[in-house]
Amino acid sequence: MTPEENTSIRSNIEALGLPEDPERILVVDDELLVAQGIMVSLKALGFEVLGPCKNGEEAVKFCRDESPDIVIMDIQMPIMDGMKAAQVIFPELDIPVVMLTAYSDDTYLRNSVAAGVFGFLLKPASSEQLSAGITVAWQRFLDHVEQRSQIVNLKQRLDDRRLIEKAKWIIVKRKEISEPDAMKMLQKQSRSSRKSIAAVARAVIDSDGLL
Repeated sequence: MTPEENTSIRSNIEALGLPEDPERILVVDDELLVAQGIMVSLKALGFEVLGPCKNGEEAVKFCRDESPDIVIMDIQMPIMDGMKAAQVIFPELDIPVVMLTAYSDDTYLRNSVAAGVFGFLLKPASSEQLSAGITVAWQRFLDHVEQRSQIVNLKQRLDDRRLIEKAKWIIVKRKEISEPDAMKMLQKQSRSSRKSIAAVARAVIDSDGLL
């Protein structure tokens, strides 16, 4: 990736209000001693640590109220397990999740990706493993956000193109001119009005008297 592309990605991420690195981390585990151990490690790494929550239901409520940057959460918990909680937290709140589990089953791996889980660590996770897992998960999350933004931008460009094509043919029929001349009229109106060609095209479609 070129320096220019990196700069563009950072700019897009900043525009969405996301920090370059996560700062506020919620810990979720039904075993209090495990949760406290993780929290001590995270504090030593310099993070602002939130929680702990003891089940997925508490985690969902906490995320809705406090909006942490990222969640570190056990899978096997009572009331609502980690996977079900992640399926609410990420789609609804756009908060990435790192799963902590004693299991290395491929099913968990597949389901975690589908749920929007961006990291997967086996218990017991050392301070170094937590740090590396959070870093990798956050970068994956930022990549996902950037890709999603690009998809939205692409859809917008396609929608704009359809508007311009429709407006162009309205002008062709109305003015009885060629397609290139109709496009020139749209461009001229765009420059004189200081509006995008898509905005001018929408006005042409909505109004008979613009051009």
